[in-house]
Amino acid sequence: MENFNNFFINLADGLRQGLIGFGLSDGVVDALMIGIGTLIALLFVLLNVIFLVYFERKISAFIQLRLGPNRVGPRGLFQTLMDVVKLLTKEDIIPKAVDKWVFILGGLFVLVPPVLLLAVVPWGEGMIAADLNIGVFYFIAVSSIGVIAFLMAGWGSNNKWSLIGGMRTVAQMISYEIPLVFSILGVVMLTNSLKMSEIIEAQQQMWFIVPQFIAFIIFFIAGTAELNRAPFDMPEAEQELVAGVFTEYSGMRWAIFFLAEYTSMIALSGLGATLFLGGYLAPFGLTFIPGYVWFFLKIYFFILMFMWVRWTFPRIRIDHLMAFGWKVLIPVSIANILLTGVGIYLYRVVGW
Repeated sequence: MENFNNFFINLADGLRQGLIGFGLSDGVVDALMIGIGTLIALLFVLLNVIFLVYFERKISAFIQLRLGPNRVGPRGLFQTLMDVVKLLTKEDIIPKAVDKWVFILGGLFVLVPPVLLLAVVPWGEGMIAADLNIGVFYFIAVSSIGVIAFLMAGWGSNNKWSLIGGMRTVAQMISYEIPLVFSILGVVMLTNSLKMSEIIEAQQQMWFIVPQFIAFIIFFIAGTAELNRAPFDMPEAEQELVAGVFTEYSGMRWAIFFLAEYTSMIALSGLGATLFLGGYLAPFGLTFIPGYVWFFLKIYFFILMFMWVRWTFPRIRIDHLMAFGWKVLIPVSIANILLTGVGIYLYRVVGW
């Protein structure tokens, strides 16, 4: 069973030893391992996105009493693959009046931060590309960069609807980063660490969703807003802005935004599983199932919740969105930090 738990670790070690056997230097081997790991991560994301698009279509159909994809392949399984072919063959249209380089680069940079986030996600015990001492801080810092790509896309499109959508993205993502970070602080206070693996190991006796349930709710709501998913999909808002920041994008340029959304959802779900659901730790002592299997199940639990919310609640107004973030989530998250501090003091100092 131990070998099964460490299957991917042993596989990576075997590959490293094989490369060393060719007489390559340690630096070259490290570079090749990073490159191979990056390719595997990208392949993993692409395959997951293809499945998640199909999965979300079926979930939305179930919620709305429809059938969903059911024509191409058994139960519509090949529908998403056909959509990929369609997007790859679509004409790449760049409107004449756009700021060309800002428009192009904005559509490319949007995928960079989500991919970088995967480096600090602990997929299993020992299965993390970079177990940084500041892993949580790295995640927050890199994810906040994504707002720049949306602003570039909105500004570079030279379209009033796109510009409004881009500015809404900036206001929304910056505002909801605050309660998101505050919700994470409670976990950091309990563990005295920003390292992903140490946060997971600190949950051996109890997952942090129990003492930090309020923080979990805030994390989920703020995370939904950070992902720009309904009911917080203000940057798109087709009823008001046609398609917002996506209005002038077509074909694969539009698909990259779509890919970035799902990649961000996977990464944020990984962070949520790490902080609140014990990461790769098995529940109820069910250690006969490998830790990486439990971790993926927890990730998909988060993803299912994101999908459920999207297809259940209607889009809210932008002023209500901003008011809810500043007047509700931030005060509640600060109160949670205060309560966590008091609880830590009573437990560690007073001895309750």
